[in-house]
Amino acid sequence: MSRTLEQSPNAAINKNILDKYMNLPIPDDKIQATYIWIDGTGEGLRCKDRTIDFIPQSPKELPIWNYDGSSTYQADGKNSDVYLHPVAIYKDPFRQGNNILVLCETYKFDGTPTGTNKRQSCAEVVNKCIKEEPWFGIEQEYTLLDMDDRPFGWPKMGFPGPQGPYYCGVGANKVFGREIVEAHYRACLYAGVKICGTNAEVMPAQWEYQVGPCLGISIGDDLWISRFLLHRISEEFGIVATLDPKPMTGDWNGAGAHTNVSTKTMRQPGGITAIQTAIDKLSKHHLRHIHAYDPHQGKDNARRLTGKHETSSIHDFSSGVAHRGASIRIPRGVSDEGCGYFEDRRPSSNCDPYSVVEAILRTICLDQ
Repeated sequence: MSRTLEQSPNAAINKNILDKYMNLPIPDDKIQATYIWIDGTGEGLRCKDRTIDFIPQSPKELPIWNYDGSSTYQADGKNSDVYLHPVAIYKDPFRQGNNILVLCETYKFDGTPTGTNKRQSCAEVVNKCIKEEPWFGIEQEYTLLDMDDRPFGWPKMGFPGPQGPYYCGVGANKVFGREIVEAHYRACLYAGVKICGTNAEVMPAQWEYQVGPCLGISIGDDLWISRFLLHRISEEFGIVATLDPKPMTGDWNGAGAHTNVSTKTMRQPGGITAIQTAIDKLSKHHLRHIHAYDPHQGKDNARRLTGKHETSSIHDFSSGVAHRGASIRIPRGVSDEGCGYFEDRRPSSNCDPYSVVEAILRTICLDQ
């Protein structure tokens, strides 16, 4: 017999017992630091904790650490050490106080980045484009699942009613899992993630939150930490948050990570010309971007980008004003104002934001 949500081990634990331990005072010169990194799948997150005897003001003050890369698909057991280089610090919403979350890059024994460390090359590209002050905002869609990998709240032996009443919905028959959404929103704000909104999505049990606008590399840092917080909070509720771009086959919307892009030139009066120029450049490198927009070089997106359910076809590049079935959408307000930003609707929900940012800037700013 399969486990239901009520039989989830994490959901069954009495969380109140933990309170008396979390309320224990700890020495003033000690904090707990959770080191967080991306594993060898390019989409999974790992973490482990250590005690620090000072309050760091910069990631550079924190010690480089290591872990067993043979257990994270990143090294061979005969030479398994992989190194964690701290790159960003966030406040810890679970332990609170001076405790911190530490986002890390991963490096091999010879000092080269691991295959899934996309941040390092992204940062190099961002630095070359910094005069254009590139802003990014990412709309992260995800789906809540029960322990049977069934969308949370769906009938066990059937399906909910057709899509239509669920988007931005209100009511117990339209919305499932709002408690996780609320907890995640507040945790992001506390941590220092630049989260700017959230809403229920088109498919029941599917949600979205938005991060940005962020300058350059910080969009990737904030999005990865927001994903860590989402998985960590869902863990406490005994629910799984999946970033699969098409968790349910059939007449159901998939999940994306629509990426909003703006440069200094685009934000100035008459910037619509720069937006149109950027779109023209993007049209010439469609396949390269498709490969960069999900961890499996387009295979995941092939299930989502079908030309249906508010998506473009993975095989064709298109653009349009207020067109949610296009590869690139120019918002109606941007078209009216003549400046602002554009939205690339192709990145999948499980994309690596560093790869997305690097691909976009290489194309629109560096002409590579």
